[in-house]
Amino acid sequence: MHYEHLVQINDPSNLLVAEISAEQLWRGLMYRATDPADFVLGLERYTVLENGAGWMRREFYLGDLKINDHVTFSPPHSVQYVTAPSAAHGGGRLTMRIEAPEASQLFVRFTYDTALDDAAAPGPAAEDAYFAPYVKAAYREADIETIRKLRVMIEAGEFG
Repeated sequence: MHYEHLVQINDPSNLLVAEISAEQLWRGLMYRATDPADFVLGLERYTVLENGAGWMRREFYLGDLKINDHVTFSPPHSVQYVTAPSAAHGGGRLTMRIEAPEASQLFVRFTYDTALDDAAAPGPAAEDAYFAPYVKAAYREADIETIRKLRVMIEAGEFG
């Protein structure tokens, strides 16, 4: 399944919402990757197994589910998570990309590529197709919540 959507960060027409800089947003996205406890629902523990210039490999547990992923940083624009497939998880990729179509606007584009088959063909794929809209809605809500949490942290001065 391929799914992408935008979450608006700055809206010049809404003066009630504080403007966030691309640099603050970038630091927030980095924080989400390096300390996911506030962002991953059900996360019991995680470990950074390896890291290098612009990447890290992590292991984390959601109950009995063990997930391994590789995170790549492309400063100051995008963070990509590639989750390894396992017997319990189909694997996939999530990319968070900062976009600024105009100087006063700021967005994050969330792009998912997963093993879920959202085609409506008969057979085993039909079950995936049934659940795909729910998975997409859950991704969207989680992403909106991520931005909400980052906004609170940024407004509290945590990322400069």
